[in-house]
Parts: sequence; C-alpha cells; structure tokens
Amino acid sequence: MKKGLFKLLGSLGYLVQYGCVVHCTFEYLGDFVLCSGPSMEPTIYSNDILFTEHLSALTQTIRKGDIIIAKCPTNPKQQICKRVVALQGEKVKTGFASYEVVPIGHIWIQGDNVSNSTDSRSYGPVPLGLVRSKAVCKVWPPSSISMLSGS
Repeated sequence: MKKGLFKLLGSLGYLVQYGCVVHCTFEYLGDFVLCSGPSMEPTIYSNDILFTEHLSALTQTIRKGDIIIAKCPTNPKQQICKRVVALQGEKVKTGFASYEVVPIGHIWIQGDNVSNSTDSRSYGPVPLGLVRSKAVCKVWPPSSISMLSGS
C-alpha cells in the first residue's frame, strides 16, 4: 500500500515538473499562435499557425519590419498580428500632409492588407508593453511553411 502511494506521488512529482517546464517554455521562450482575419494577407492568412518567440518582446528588441503578436489596445482579451512599420521617435505619415511622431516606449503597427486592417491608423501608437511575441515562421498549413523575416 505504502509502496503504491510513493510510486503515485513520485509520478505526480514528475508530472508537475514537466508541466512547469512546458509552462515556462511557452510563457518565456516561444509558442504557437493561430491567426484569424484578413489583415495580414497575403503574408499570413486566417487559420495559419505561426511559431513565435518571446525573447524579443521581453528584451524590447523589436525591429521595423518584424511581425508581432500583441494584446489589442482596444480589447485586451484579443491578440493581434501586425507588422511593425515605425519605432519610437520615428515619423509616420498619417494623412495626405500630416505626420505623427511615435512616442517613446511605443511602436506603430499595420496589417499588410492595408485596405482591410484595423491597426495604428485606427488606435494610434501601441505601447511596447502590449507586445507579447515576434513571429518567427509559419508552420501551418504544411504547403506554406516559411520563415517570416523582418523588413
């Protein structure tokens, strides 16, 4: 009886350890993201799955041209996938003859499908603190597996 209980507790301990490793990997190193919506077409289509890494967001080394996953500024329960088009301190054209300077600690993001994307043109500069990860590669569907490079 005792031997069976110790074996069960030992197995439970291994399960907890593996669970912690998996959690830390997905929370701090990288994970998979299912994209939805047409805003990043033709680069990324709805239902494409991306592998993303978190280190760039944690160290705030996001660059212009990177595709990022962030919390939506208008709905924190939603994640958005957009391309970084300007960094803090850079000027962005916002109209025919108007410009906006991206404030310190923010980025300007836009979807590749400019005519069908809700992005910084709608809600303004996005705080770097909302950036969760940077897209590294498209992993699904298998016919379109590819690296997603910045610029």
